[in-house]
Amino acid sequence: MAFGYVRVSTDNQLENYSIDEQIDRLAAYCKAKDWGLVKVYTDGGFSGGNTNRPALQQMLEDIKKADVDAVIVYKLDRLSRSQKDTLMLIEDEFLSNDVDFISINENFDTSTPFGRAMIGILSVFAQLEKDQITERFTMGRIGRGKAGYFHGGGNSPHGYDYVDGELIVNEFEAIQIEEIYDFFISGKSMHAISKILNGKYDNRNWTSAAVRNALKNCIYIGKVQFKGTKYEGKHAPIISLEQFNEVQCRLHSKERENAKTIAQKFPFRAGYLLSGFIYCSRCGAKYSANHGYYKCYSRSKSAEKFIKDPNCKNDNWKIEELDTLVVDAVRELVGNREILQALSLQSKSNTEYIINTKKIKARIEAIDKQLNKLIDLYQIGTLHMEILTSKVKALAQEKNILNKKLNSKHDKTDNLAVFVNILNSFEFYFESFDLDAKRMLIAALIARIEIDGNDVKIKWRL
Repeated sequence: MAFGYVRVSTDNQLENYSIDEQIDRLAAYCKAKDWGLVKVYTDGGFSGGNTNRPALQQMLEDIKKADVDAVIVYKLDRLSRSQKDTLMLIEDEFLSNDVDFISINENFDTSTPFGRAMIGILSVFAQLEKDQITERFTMGRIGRGKAGYFHGGGNSPHGYDYVDGELIVNEFEAIQIEEIYDFFISGKSMHAISKILNGKYDNRNWTSAAVRNALKNCIYIGKVQFKGTKYEGKHAPIISLEQFNEVQCRLHSKERENAKTIAQKFPFRAGYLLSGFIYCSRCGAKYSANHGYYKCYSRSKSAEKFIKDPNCKNDNWKIEELDTLVVDAVRELVGNREILQALSLQSKSNTEYIINTKKIKARIEAIDKQLNKLIDLYQIGTLHMEILTSKVKALAQEKNILNKKLNSKHDKTDNLAVFVNILNSFEFYFESFDLDAKRMLIAALIARIEIDGNDVKIKWRL
């Protein structure tokens, strides 16, 4: 009694032995030996480079249950092209279950010492053939890379179409890649960028990982890469070399590693409204946002380097409750000149708020580029008027508040006027802004928030 096993590597196998041909040979062999061919296991379209094949695995399971004398294949490499896998299958799966292995083409039979020895020798050559195929394939890809051709086939990177073996810029997708770089350089986090893109476009699902990959991919500066080596590509770049280099510096900078804890310096980085603004009045540590609560780092112990007092027992605050309390406190100041004057007199030595003009100007330039691109898309009929109107309105609002910040004079004598100006903008824009823009407004109005149990103290920028 015998099991037969047949395999081809692809559905359109260009070999001298198809599945039907292999099965005919197995049947003829068993008939000549007067053996019963109980079942033939077939793996069509599976490589012999590993054993992760459904029919093979099923046969190995059945061997343990059925009373079978041998497993027969037409040729040794049908079982495996890996020396290690071949010997493992014969020794650990077949012989350990008292099942012999027979390869018709090589006329070897593991029931004899000579057959077992020759199987090992042939396995070496099967492995050699596999390694040579891999080497030729790798050399071919290196050659394409040196010639400047993308080697990803139809899986072209976002921003390009793969046409006749070359990458061609997809103008609509290229806008999204440009926005990713502009947003990141302006200070937005990868998570925030993914949310913005998913809200504006529906041609793909952007994740933080996808944004990160786009920021690291040298394909966008006109290069192709294989095995860590970069080559000049034949395709047109989407991102300038200067932009790409700046992004790489930020991705690997120490400041970036700590940016999520410095909300005032990098107001776009965190995923919650008040992340980075809150401090513990008892131990001096910052508060982090996780699992629905703002928690003192010393108490949550989520980041050891930020722990000030491991015995701190300061209260946790629900994120939604503290966000609402702070936003309501801001709104109470709108139009209330008396309270603002009183706060201004009480304020003694708050750190002066320094505007990062470089970041703001970069973001304004990015907004102008986006507006121009949107208009171009509308003119060629790619974008509907409704979508154009909503996107232009949102970008114009953001640009307006950025220009107000840029034109403000932040000195001791003018702090109150600047504060009132931003405060009025807060009421007008807050609800329509995304999280990053809301945090920017909060950073312009609030220096820090201190928690002492149920007491919340806000230190304003006055």
